[in-house]
Amino acid sequence: MCKVLLGAGGILLLVVVWELYKALGPATGVMVGDLTILPRTTDLAMPHVWDMVARLFETSGNGRNALPVWLAVGQAAVFTLGVAAVGWIVGVVVGLLLAVLMQRFRTAESAVLPWIILSQTVPLIAIAPLVRRWGAQLQFGDFTWENWMSVAVIASYLAFFPVSIGALRGLNSPDRIHVELFRSYGIGWWRTLVTLRFPASVPYLLPALRLAAANAVIGTVVAEVSIGLRGGIGRMIIEFAQQASGDPAKTWAPIFGAIAVGLVAAGFIALLGVLLRRYRRGEVPA
Repeated sequence: MCKVLLGAGGILLLVVVWELYKALGPATGVMVGDLTILPRTTDLAMPHVWDMVARLFETSGNGRNALPVWLAVGQAAVFTLGVAAVGWIVGVVVGLLLAVLMQRFRTAESAVLPWIILSQTVPLIAIAPLVRRWGAQLQFGDFTWENWMSVAVIASYLAFFPVSIGALRGLNSPDRIHVELFRSYGIGWWRTLVTLRFPASVPYLLPALRLAAANAVIGTVVAEVSIGLRGGIGRMIIEFAQQASGDPAKTWAPIFGAIAVGLVAAGFIALLGVLLRRYRRGEVPA
């Protein structure tokens, strides 16, 4: 309950700071030389918070397709959350498999770990169209590669990295004396992995899973924009941004949706942490 109140207090503080700066800040923003360090306070650049909230209850679309903005944003958020969840699951599985491989074979760690790190230097906006093109060329009987699958691949691409690094640290975390004790009793590598290394890795793995969830959401939104996938928050942000000059407050509606997706993802990992609390003997930052 205390954490919920602190979270609500943080949101309220952000609203107060926003409105105070809008009321007291210069219309042209705060500049140092030619560099703008704080935004302009005009209604076009910084609409009032109550205007943003009011737009959520207006209608978007025409005719039979007209929906309240909050409902349209909610549907887009659910779509994005589903794609991000698929990407997160794939990323977690791949990351765990790579971590187990690197822990089991030291040569694999030396060979694979640099490539895992290097993979994160490739910009998403460059590889997203390539993934879509490669996926469209896949043919397995009646199987058809959908655009949302390309987005999920991009999300998993960002999600697997923290999981592989965090899980590797966790799998290597048991004290040597405990590992030697298992060996002295003739316990094999697989059983040692399941009964000793995996439980010991939980304090390292949970922060990595949180980071992977955030990365999956970011990757999904960015890939939706790059690929042009309709139905998600990423595409809605672009569509609403085109109306920014006429209705700047409305452009914040899908941004709120993206924030909600991130909060739901973080909440799921928090729930997972509650289920694994017996193994959480002090988490280690990823």
